[in-house]
Parts: sequence; structure tokens; C-alpha cells
Amino acid sequence: MPEMDKDEEHKLMEENPHLRKYIENISLKMKKPTFYTKVPSEEGDNKYPNLIYPTKGIVFIHMFRTPEMEQIEYHAVEPKLTDDQIKKRDAILELMYERAHFYENIKSPEDLRKAIGTVLDKVSVLDESATSFDEGKKRGKIRITKEDKIGIKYDITKDIVGGGPLEPLMRDPNIEDIHILTGEDVHLIHKVFDLVRTNIYIDPEWANTFSQDFSEKIGSPVSDGVPIADGTLPDGSRVNIIHPEDVSMKGPSMTVRKFSETPISITQIINWGTMSSYTAAYLWIAMQYGRSFFVCGETASGKTTTCNAAIPFIPPDRKIYSAENTPEIQVPQPVWQQLLTRTTGPKESHVDLNDLLKAALRSRPNYIIPGETRGIEGRVVFQAMQTGHPCITTFHAGSVTKVIQRFTGDPIRIPKPFMDNLDFVLIQMAVDRKGVRLRRVLSLDEIEGYNSAVDGVITRKAFEWNSASDKHIFKANRNSYILEEKIAKNAGYEDPTEIYNELDLRKRILDRMVEEKIFDYYEVVQFIWTYFREGVDGLPITI
Repeated sequence: MPEMDKDEEHKLMEENPHLRKYIENISLKMKKPTFYTKVPSEEGDNKYPNLIYPTKGIVFIHMFRTPEMEQIEYHAVEPKLTDDQIKKRDAILELMYERAHFYENIKSPEDLRKAIGTVLDKVSVLDESATSFDEGKKRGKIRITKEDKIGIKYDITKDIVGGGPLEPLMRDPNIEDIHILTGEDVHLIHKVFDLVRTNIYIDPEWANTFSQDFSEKIGSPVSDGVPIADGTLPDGSRVNIIHPEDVSMKGPSMTVRKFSETPISITQIINWGTMSSYTAAYLWIAMQYGRSFFVCGETASGKTTTCNAAIPFIPPDRKIYSAENTPEIQVPQPVWQQLLTRTTGPKESHVDLNDLLKAALRSRPNYIIPGETRGIEGRVVFQAMQTGHPCITTFHAGSVTKVIQRFTGDPIRIPKPFMDNLDFVLIQMAVDRKGVRLRRVLSLDEIEGYNSAVDGVITRKAFEWNSASDKHIFKANRNSYILEEKIAKNAGYEDPTEIYNELDLRKRILDRMVEEKIFDYYEVVQFIWTYFREGVDGLPITI
């Protein structure tokens, strides 16, 4: 368990006065929280958690629940300015604006963050005796203490560059979604604790201003005339804002789908029970041999997470081409052409997913990964597969039957005989099991081909999740159409059933990695790629 030792804890308290004060106050009301370097997944089963963990920078998160509370609460511990510090901040901002014209080479949010720190150093002077703003300036600079500087820098940065009141949430990598309703506490989906309430509140008096300011940061201004805005933050997080009260009855509302800088590894997904090691081993072989598949399910079922976790199964010497509306696909292979649609500016300069997929066919990639297929661009995906380009994409559908119906119906209208260009469909859902919300791969169905006698597409269930036992059943073991007919025969196996020996070996490798708690994404990537290059003997663990 990643629990902090006392020396680390003491150092954090010394360097962050706001954290020390918070602990002193909270310890009067409850037992002192346990400090962790990161949230242990085991805490998700704790009915009454009481822990603190760091995010990026100087923000800390206190997760707790007492017997008197109905649900777990998420408290962001961040610097809060006193009235005197607010006066100092305002004076510093005035001086900073006077010098702003000296900084013309700011091209990114990170450049702006650095510039704020640089200018703050120039317009202030550290003076631990300067406890009051009324003590005035010193040589044209504002006199501040170390504690003042920490709080003022954070406050200025979060308002100019960051997420304003949502800044603590934007710094926390443990968050999946943020849900903001005017006049209510912000709620979020936590990777360990699921739905929790926070101590962050959007006041109705300034909610309109906040939603408009935030919409400008995503490059999609919202107003009464443009009631709904969709966009992407610089970190890749997706934002949806609904602005006017005649549309959003309680006032402006917002949803933020957080972007994870480091993808979840396939071993972590196995460890969570989302899929079995057999399913993952099947993906490993299928992706090595260039098979095409769709990851399907409902919104927030973890489709993109699973897709990103599986991409390292593509050998490292392959060229990857991704095409997306928002940047969610993460590819570790060194040759990765990452392209995005463009919907701003003059109409003639717009580039849609259809355009990108057509360009992909001229780029000679080994794999094409459209981030998400929704409409007629599905035709180009199938054209790519027909010309020998394997594709992976996510798609909204609840079963393989629904996938076939949607692709062969309007507006995509793929002829049924062409459906066998798709090798298999993986269905993943968020399910409620015994009061706990889980993500599970419900099935993996292989596409065998079109049967003219029944005018239908024949499928074979390879894997199926049993809800009663919470186990994944390999129904096509020694009876897989894709492994035997599409892979083994082309890979040179004299006996197609020998492919199952390789499948079993890769399952054992993944099981051993889970046993050894090898969950870091990049470490998992190196394990997989080492196996590609050197085989079992090159792995640093016994199999």
C-alpha cells in the first residue's frame, strides 16, 4: 500500500501551510487522516475511508466518510486567501498587467504559467515580517511572506490559466467525470470511490459568468444565442456546457470528461475484473496479426480506456494512424500519425473524420484507429478494412446484433456480405452488481460471414461474462473461428489448433504480471514488446 512515511508527511506539512492548517482543524472533528502517495484501490471497499493524497502541485484531496454521513465526501485542500492576501493579490495583478506587454512569446498554457511565476518574482519581495498589506510596498514591489506567495501564485494561475473553482479537480488524475449544476455542490466520478460529492460549489450569482469564461477556454463560446458548447481543454479533457436557464432549468450546467495523461494498463483492467486474462491474450494475438474489431458499449462504459490499454498489443514496428474529433487515443508505438478534425474557421477549411479516414488510405499505415465511429464515416472504416488495413474503433451499441443492424441500416448502409471484413465485436458495459457499479466486458463475438440462405450475418460467441459468478467464460476455447481460420492458417501453423498453445502462454504471461502487480502502463508496454523481440526468455519474471 502506498502509505507515506512520517518524514514525507512532515515535509508536506512544512512546505504547504494550508495543508497543515487543514489537518489541525479537521483533527478536532475526526481521527487524523492517513496520508497516501496515491489512492489504494482497496480503499474503494472501505465503508468509512479517511485518507489524504496529493494531486499535481499544492492541491491535496481528503476523502472521508463518518457514520453520520450518507455518502463519501471529496474535500479539495487548496490555499484560500485571507482578506489581506486578497489585497496583496490585487496589487500584484495590477503590477503584472503593467508588465504584460514584455511577454509576447507565450504560445501555450505552460508558457503562461511560467510567465506568471516569473513576473510574480519581479513584482514582489519575500519579507516574512510583512504580515499586513498596509505595510506598503518596498522599492515598487509588494512585500509578501512565503505563505502569501504560495497562495497568491496559485490563485492567479488557476483563474488565468486553470479551471477557476474547478482547478483542484483538473489536477486530480483519479477523476473520470465532473458534473456541475448551478447552486449545488459539484459531484464527480472517482476512479476508486465512484460517485462522490465535493466541497466545491458554483454560486448561482456568478454561474453565468463562470460558464461563459470556461467556454472561452475550450474555444467554443456559449451564450443565450448559442446555448450548448462542446470543446476540449488543453489537457484533452472533453467539456459540454449548457448555458441558458430556458434550456438548463437550474442555471448553467457543465460536464467534464477528464483526460488521463497515462493510460490504464491492460493488466490493471484484468486486475479490476473488467476482462479476463484469456480475453486480453486473445486481443494480443489478434492485434499482432492485424485483425479488425470494434469496442462497443454505452457512454462512460470504458470503451476508450480498453482501446488504449490494448494498443500496446500491436507490435512496436508498426505504423499507426489515428483520426479523432477530440484527442483521446494514446499510442506508445514510435511511428504514430495523430490527426484531429477541424470544425472552426471558414467552412471550406473544415476537416471532418471522413476526410481524415480517406487520407489514411493513402498513408500506408499498418493500423487505422478512428477514435469513435458514429455515422457515415463508418463506410470509410469498412473500405479501409476491405483494402487490407486493420481498424480499431469505438462505437455506441449494446450487442453484436445492434452493431450489425446499425452498420447495415441508415445512414451507414454497409452491405451485409461486407460485414465479414470486421473480425469481432467486444461489448463493454457499466453494470450494477450487488449494489456495486462495475465495468465488465459482457461478450466478445466473432464475425464468421454472411449467410445468403437466411440473409443474415453469422456470429460466434467467443467470450461471455457470467453475472452470477462474475467470471468471464471462454466459450470458443478450441473452437474459435478467428484464431483458427483467420490467424493460424495465415501464420503458418500446420495444425490450426496449435494457436491455442500460444494463447495459453500469453494468458500465463498476463497472469504473472498481475500477480507481480505490474500495473504501470509503460512498464506493461515494455513487457509486451520485450516478448515480441526476445520471447519468454527475455522477460524479467518467471512464467
